[in-house]
Amino acid sequence: MKKIAIIIGAGPAGLTAAFELLKSTDIKPIIFEATDKIGGISQTNYYKGNRIDIGGHRFFSKSKVVMDWWMNILPMQQSPSYDDKVLNKKLDYSLLDNITDVKIVDEYDSNLDPEKTDEVLLIRNRISRILFLRKLFNYPVTLDFDTVKKLGFTRTIKIGCDYLKTLIHKLPEDNLENFYINHFGKELYQTFFENYTYKVWGIECANISADWGAQRVKGLNITKTIIHALHELTKIKEKNVETSLIEQFLYPKLGPGQMWETVAKKIIEMGGELHLNTKVTGLHIENNKIQSVEVINNENNEKNIINGEYFISTMPIKDLISSINDVNQNIVPKDVYDISQGLIYRDFITVGVLLNNINLKNETDTATINDILPDTWIYIQEDDLKLGRVQIFNNWSPYLVEDPNNVWLGLEYFCNEGDEFWTKTDEELSDLAISELDSINFASKSEVLDSVVIKIPKAYPAYFGTYDQFDQVKDYVDSIDNLFLIGRNGMHRYNNMDHSMLSAMEAVDNIINGRTDNSNIWAVNSEKEYHETVDETN
Repeated sequence: MKKIAIIIGAGPAGLTAAFELLKSTDIKPIIFEATDKIGGISQTNYYKGNRIDIGGHRFFSKSKVVMDWWMNILPMQQSPSYDDKVLNKKLDYSLLDNITDVKIVDEYDSNLDPEKTDEVLLIRNRISRILFLRKLFNYPVTLDFDTVKKLGFTRTIKIGCDYLKTLIHKLPEDNLENFYINHFGKELYQTFFENYTYKVWGIECANISADWGAQRVKGLNITKTIIHALHELTKIKEKNVETSLIEQFLYPKLGPGQMWETVAKKIIEMGGELHLNTKVTGLHIENNKIQSVEVINNENNEKNIINGEYFISTMPIKDLISSINDVNQNIVPKDVYDISQGLIYRDFITVGVLLNNINLKNETDTATINDILPDTWIYIQEDDLKLGRVQIFNNWSPYLVEDPNNVWLGLEYFCNEGDEFWTKTDEELSDLAISELDSINFASKSEVLDSVVIKIPKAYPAYFGTYDQFDQVKDYVDSIDNLFLIGRNGMHRYNNMDHSMLSAMEAVDNIINGRTDNSNIWAVNSEKEYHETVDETN
């Protein structure tokens, strides 16, 4: 009889684990997903023919394994997409140099033409900018003439002098503010990072662990930004470019959820099980091992007990610990339980806004359809707005928009589940979003055709609250021999999608090799230097 692996959550980590188990073992994965969506935060939402990417997901990794994995699920386009054809642009494969082992087919293949099939990955250009002083600045910040002109000579000189100070005198990196100042100088930090980071987390940077910056910004600083700019000017190819500076990425034609919906379909075809709208409410432990899970169907309230040999969790750790305690009569040590319940999450709202057009015109040298802005997303640094970021879905994939003549935006807000902002009605949230678009001259209210609100709880595990004591929780869950924690919420770590996948692959390797020491899983995306250069082995 086949052994069973119970997997909690059908996001990138959980689905990767299930797929890898089916590919490499005879263990049967059974996935329980509490919602009706596949892909976790990497899902694609559908609204009247338009598609919404929650938070924006670039398919790029310094890991060849991950890049090859994606392209073996969805092959890469071999013919221009709709917008590239309109703009008479040729395909550019430079993204893939030294990053993937997947062979590129030069000749035309109608099966890989995005105009004829949906089952393709598009090659997209990444352009991100920051809105500050009602002006658009390149992101990552480029210290060129345009930036100096917009900032003003005095502010630019101050930025340079402040950064030189950090080269001589480093602050202790015991909080996120000091981390940013050490990498960019105080003036640049206050200009381009402080307000946006406050919007994301709702507290001052000085009260957030520097770990978040170490995992998100990694080795990027002004020096590397200048070097990158010089390479761009001289067209010198960079093989070991920082992830934050990557200018191309792959993207499923119909949004990130298409990748994970395809993986889910393959898992079922290979013999795995996937149960949506089914929440894990308890984990039963005997002899230091989980024996079974208690699940409840959200639609009919039917409860079941499912036995298994291995248990892989991507659910929020505070919920996992509660589920263990509820079934096992407070088996979790009180200090571990209290720390887990003190972990904090930041929640996320996207307001999709469909427009006839936008007021801001493209003043870059990048051609776009209808001359709209070329950005994939724009960070909003303005302190008079609640708005944190704007996505332009047309530029992620023209196929996310039902009518390519319209502009489809995602306006992103950060809040806490249950607070005053979260509990606003959809109409109130849409009105606010449209009003803020108008205030920054993106679009007037008369251009709005439609809008929709999507709320995502526990989108971002926070690096404050009881996070500084997190190791006690980690040590406890690691003491359970057949339990493996993976993914963003599973590890309470702000992982990118590729890091979540790598943690899943490590967990499967541990199962195959009978390894109970999970330090290799926790090592994924834990070091400041992790994935700064192309990783040949992971």
